[in-house]
Amino acid sequence: MKTIIKLALASALAMSLAACQSAPTKTAADADMAIKAAQATNNKAKSVYAEWRDTGDLLKDAAEAQKKGDFDKAVKLANKAGKQAENALAQYESQKNVKPRL
Repeated sequence: MKTIIKLALASALAMSLAACQSAPTKTAADADMAIKAAQATNNKAKSVYAEWRDTGDLLKDAAEAQKKGDFDKAVKLANKAGKQAENALAQYESQKNVKPRL
């Protein structure tokens, strides 16, 4: 009886581990769309001189990952760059009327 339980647990574990190894979920279109959206948001931040230091590098890395066919990484990097650009715009909006304290 104990052997059957051990075999059942081992097979369940093996099946769950096999399910964890899946194919990439993102496509070239997903990567392209994410990169274009991040670039558009970053261009808005650039237009008000609020671009963050690393955002451009993230976009370059995303484009390189897309060229290499690593679409999951490209989408991840593009989303990170897009979020940085959104935060840069939010920072600009919150601080554009700040005056020095005298």
